[in-house]
Amino acid sequence: MEQKPIISIENVSMKFKVAEEQSSSLKEFLIRVLEGKNKYREFYALKEVSFQVYHGEVIGIIGTNGSGKSTLLKLVAGALEPSEGRIEVDQDKVQLLTLGTGFDMELTGRENVYLNGAIIGYSKEYIDEKYEDIVRFAELEGFMEEKVKNFSSGMVSRLGFAIATARETPEILILDEVLSVGDMFFRQKSEKRIQEMIHSGSTVLIVSHSSDVIIKNCSRAVWIEKGVVRQIGEPKEVCKAYKNMGE
Repeated sequence: MEQKPIISIENVSMKFKVAEEQSSSLKEFLIRVLEGKNKYREFYALKEVSFQVYHGEVIGIIGTNGSGKSTLLKLVAGALEPSEGRIEVDQDKVQLLTLGTGFDMELTGRENVYLNGAIIGYSKEYIDEKYEDIVRFAELEGFMEEKVKNFSSGMVSRLGFAIATARETPEILILDEVLSVGDMFFRQKSEKRIQEMIHSGSTVLIVSHSSDVIIKNCSRAVWIEKGVVRQIGEPKEVCKAYKNMGE
């Protein structure tokens, strides 16, 4: 019996409207709207993307900046609707892990744990239970009553990672550039946590600029360039083709 894919992406395109001329202020933008002078061009972030993901696979998605990788993840997670094509996935089983979403720099570290946790779906009771673990993992004991605007970028990244990975491992885990957090020692610790999540039986999509991350962690790789799938296959082969693109 043929295995049914857990994620099916069929001829998916994502089209955005981009203003041809940027307004320098809200007032200028409104004047241009009233005068009918705003002109837009259509931009395809993704164009006819198709592939399937099966239970327990770890799929790496690689490509240059602006190639549509993060857009694809948002589509799978249900944060966006495709302009064309369809995606079949049980979105109740999906967790999108991306860092720094919803941080307010004027709030303290403690307040941001509750704010950020609420944005990604944690209850207050769950955050109460996990709060000390989050602070300990982020190595921010003694800093949590400080405003986040006083944190270094590394401290913010560590806190974001600790919040995002506090949840029990979901059936479908989507990781958007989360394996490059903090200094070398914290990266090793964060990669160990991600490895535990990956090997717990989840189906995983990983976006990364790093070929090493894709080769080390993934069972298959998808190379997307300028919104178009260039190659799907064994990670070493796909990453080699990606590296040789400019030659």
